[in-house]
Amino acid sequence: MRPILELLEKQGGAVWSLSPDDSVYQALEMLAECNVGALMVLQADKLVGIFSERDYTRKIALAGLSSKDTNVRDIMTSQVLTVTPKTSTDDCMALMSQKKIRHLPVVDGSKVVGMVSIRDLMDDIIKDREQTITQLQNYITS
Repeated sequence: MRPILELLEKQGGAVWSLSPDDSVYQALEMLAECNVGALMVLQADKLVGIFSERDYTRKIALAGLSSKDTNVRDIMTSQVLTVTPKTSTDDCMALMSQKKIRHLPVVDGSKVVGMVSIRDLMDDIIKDREQTITQLQNYITS
């Protein structure tokens, strides 16, 4: 069990965010540009929501609204679960599984320090298991 901060440091510490006043279209462009599935919504450096592909598909595309005429604040998820940098990767995975969410912002006090996705956690678990297998194989053969 390692703290989520270690995983964030490996990612390089990028904090992809947008404003609640940005248009949904601008948010979609940023999702594509950053190659991510969700962005944090910050106002005056405070986390006020998350905008995800799921928000778009369910609240814009299926509702027949225009992404250019709708602001992020109108469709973002505002009830956001967060974790701290000290939260373990296992606890993050359990929370995401239990709450059926795919992205978790990481906040230190009131400062947003990053966000992890279920994919980030799965990649980390797979890499950790591969290292364990390699170490066990080396032990057996030596």
